[in-house]
Amino acid sequence: MHIVVMGCGRVGSSLAHHLERLEHSVAVIDQDPSAFRRLGDEFKGRQITGMGFDQETLIAAGIEEASAFAAVSNGDNSNIIAARVARETFGVQKVVARIYDSKRAEIYERLGIPTIATVPWTASRLLKAVLGESTDEVWRDPSGSVAMMHVIPHEGWIGRRLTDFESATGTRVALMTRFGSGELPTASSVIQAGDRLFVLSTDVLTDGLRAAAETSPDSVH
Repeated sequence: MHIVVMGCGRVGSSLAHHLERLEHSVAVIDQDPSAFRRLGDEFKGRQITGMGFDQETLIAAGIEEASAFAAVSNGDNSNIIAARVARETFGVQKVVARIYDSKRAEIYERLGIPTIATVPWTASRLLKAVLGESTDEVWRDPSGSVAMMHVIPHEGWIGRRLTDFESATGTRVALMTRFGSGELPTASSVIQAGDRLFVLSTDVLTDGLRAAAETSPDSVH
């Protein structure tokens, strides 16, 4: 798929190379043409000089056929504006913005734009966010028996109880985040749009968990 990356710093260039190695089509935007030196001669994607929230610049980068957009420049305001233009003007479904000020991240989450704080996240995690992977291991107990998985449930689960998800997967939902705030689930908790689940699982159950997270509950057997 085609992916547009705004910002050609260390994170943006690393993300672009990761995506290209996975054989995705990539375009990188930066207002400083010298920043493209980080990509090296082996980079085959588009290199677009301009502001990442300018519509003509985005069109030149192929935003109209893009499946994902990552705003990872060094400016919070530029990142969130560009992310909103990509989502709201061009209809890109998978959009992520890097944010330096963690206090503002919750505001952007409420706008439906996933945000990634600079310090705890690396290019590899940005890669997973851009590609839209529905599950990601975030913790494992010292014995290696139990893992906590970050899960973005398929839209078909919206309106279903968390207990239905647990029954379908054999796992336990330990925590959920909604609008950027953590919540402890209860027996009556219902999955809403934008919810992110933190699920306790074992290696035996992980494949089934991934399958359930990626499909509608009507497809889970």
